[in-house]
Amino acid sequence: MDTQDLNAKDYNGWVKAQLSALAEPKFQQFTAKLLPGVTGILGVRLPLLRQLAKQLAKGDWKAYVSHALEDSYEEIMLQGMVLGYAKGDLQEKKEYLQAFIPKINNWSVCDSACATIKLAKKQPEEFWDFLKPYLKSPGEFQIRFGLVQLLDYYVNEAYLWRVLEAVQQVRQESYYVNMAQAWAVSICYREFPEETLPFLKENSLNDFTHNKAIQKITESLKVTERGKEIARGLRR
Repeated sequence: MDTQDLNAKDYNGWVKAQLSALAEPKFQQFTAKLLPGVTGILGVRLPLLRQLAKQLAKGDWKAYVSHALEDSYEEIMLQGMVLGYAKGDLQEKKEYLQAFIPKINNWSVCDSACATIKLAKKQPEEFWDFLKPYLKSPGEFQIRFGLVQLLDYYVNEAYLWRVLEAVQQVRQESYYVNMAQAWAVSICYREFPEETLPFLKENSLNDFTHNKAIQKITESLKVTERGKEIARGLRR
């Protein structure tokens, strides 16, 4: 059935049937090990989810995301991908994004959604303003969504210092937030080592996050040996 022929009530049954056909028990076990505590994992591979999301995005995507269920990890993942692939600007997608982002409950859905939702490329300032409340959210994965958007799309000459300042202002002491902060700092250093070095020398990040940033820098294949050596010397 073509997704364009579906009405709002049909979407969930169609999606469940597609996911059931694509699920692999062994891949479910593998994914579950990567996402401890996450329930409802069916075991559908990411490229197949992306194909399905593109199909849904070509149809009445607003009807789909408005009525989509959260019965499985993959169903939540699909919603984020559809919001990325669907045509429309921030103004058109804003209310749907605001409804979706609180549903994120693990790093995989967060990071895959961020990789697909690319509104920052065409509307950088408007989307920055949209992200600001999430960086101050009490929700671990809402903050991570904001941070991963920054490191994916804002590490450039125009926004570098704003990214670093935003990363430093996040104060939640949770693992997936701290790891995203470290990841963001490492990307800034990788792309702009000289400009990021003063921040690496003097920042108010907790020791765990600071040292994780340095670890990611030293593991990067895109940082020079000299750059890695300098970073190693700044471990706390």
